[in-house]
Amino acid sequence: MATTQDTLTELVRQCREISIIDSCGSLLGWDERTYMPRKGAEHRAEQLAFLAGLSHSRLVDPRIGDLINTLRTSGNTNGGDDDASVMAREVGRIYDREVKIPQALVEEITRVTTLAQGKWAEARANSDFAAFKPWLQKVIDLKKQEAQAVGYKDDPYNAMLDTYEPGATVTSIERTFTPLRNELVALLDKIRGSGRSPNVGIITREYPVERQQQFGTEAATAIGFDFTEGRLDITTHPFCSGIGPGDVRITTRYDAHHFPCAFFGILHEAGHGIYDQGLDPKHFGTPMGEMISLGIHESQSRMWENLVGRSRPFWTHFFPKAQKTFPEALGNVKADEFYWAINDVRPSLIRVEADEATYNLHILLRFEMERAFFSGGLSVDDIPGAWNEKFKSYFGLTPPNDKEGCLQDVHWSAGYIGYFPTYALGNLFAAQFFAKAQQDIPDLDAQFAKGDFSALKSWLRQNIHRHGRRYRSNILIERVTGQPLSSKPLIDYMTRKYGELYGF
Repeated sequence: MATTQDTLTELVRQCREISIIDSCGSLLGWDERTYMPRKGAEHRAEQLAFLAGLSHSRLVDPRIGDLINTLRTSGNTNGGDDDASVMAREVGRIYDREVKIPQALVEEITRVTTLAQGKWAEARANSDFAAFKPWLQKVIDLKKQEAQAVGYKDDPYNAMLDTYEPGATVTSIERTFTPLRNELVALLDKIRGSGRSPNVGIITREYPVERQQQFGTEAATAIGFDFTEGRLDITTHPFCSGIGPGDVRITTRYDAHHFPCAFFGILHEAGHGIYDQGLDPKHFGTPMGEMISLGIHESQSRMWENLVGRSRPFWTHFFPKAQKTFPEALGNVKADEFYWAINDVRPSLIRVEADEATYNLHILLRFEMERAFFSGGLSVDDIPGAWNEKFKSYFGLTPPNDKEGCLQDVHWSAGYIGYFPTYALGNLFAAQFFAKAQQDIPDLDAQFAKGDFSALKSWLRQNIHRHGRRYRSNILIERVTGQPLSSKPLIDYMTRKYGELYGF
């Protein structure tokens, strides 16, 4: 009779083989969004659909189910955080979901979303929602079929949320977002009422792309992204792709007349990459070697991008370097002027370029839009008009075109419906983790001012990265900080920061 260890060993072996297939798909997906010739899209769609189907068929093989059930009933899994219990819980969760989805649907979703991403990029470049509309309709219809297959309670959108943030529901998201929205509105009222504003012209001067790449790479290296295990490339919409141990790819896009676009994008994706590089390679292919959730993953990117990268201590170290790299743009600029310019708060059209105070409103808008079109309250035809109306309500701005409106994000073309709420959750997790890190490392600001970010990286690796998916996000946040997730640390942080800048 097989022992629990024998069962665990065999399940790990099977999961690693599936993960190798998935990593091949990840590499092809990275290439599709960076270097693939445009005419290769249809063949790439077939390649990715084949790999997705192969991975799915291996995952839902009854032998996997038997191994999971053996672990579940062995008496040696206690629902805790030991390897066997985590494998039974997490692999079992994925198996129970995927076994309900027909392989043909898995392949078709992959095929259509691969093609749809290319069509989205073309439509975005031409600001032509009509050209993308039939593809978006296909994606939504397929994802609705997925939701019906896996099942859901109360709202089909719950089936999508659970993919990215296990256990999340519309109810739980609204319970978290409602106080956040109210606090943000109050904070923004104070900022608008201050009558103060920085010289944002500083960051829209000419910043040569080649030097931006050099400076961004230097900063990513400084905060801990290991370029012997990774690389930086150019794409339409920045992303990070963890191919596997020793291979993490990050991307950005450059604007010669908007410094924050690429620089903070690089820090953001490097934050994702540092997390992926911090996963334990000996657990590759198992939950102990995988991210917990996208909310936690986003907490790492948003922390390095904002709580570190937009901080005064960070620029105490990096501003003199920036002046040497961009003497024409920054030679006569004072550090305080630059610091305020990169922390300017004002309504803006593009989510990835939004300031910290308004960013979450971009997410709330998308959450409401997704829920409406996925649950049947909004037709695809009406998305541009609904987007513009809602944007006007939230920000007082009307997007002048679809490129700067409903076509700005890649997510819907890729089938990532339910992903957006994890960005706001990530901001909340990030602020709460960072506040605890500051308590545990009292001289953190002084270290940043000297260009030393190793203590924070080590703290994150010890408290978050190395655990993989051993703990669910709601458990991890309490384990690390002693408190459940709350909007208070984020609001406290922004109130201190913007109170100093805007004088309230």
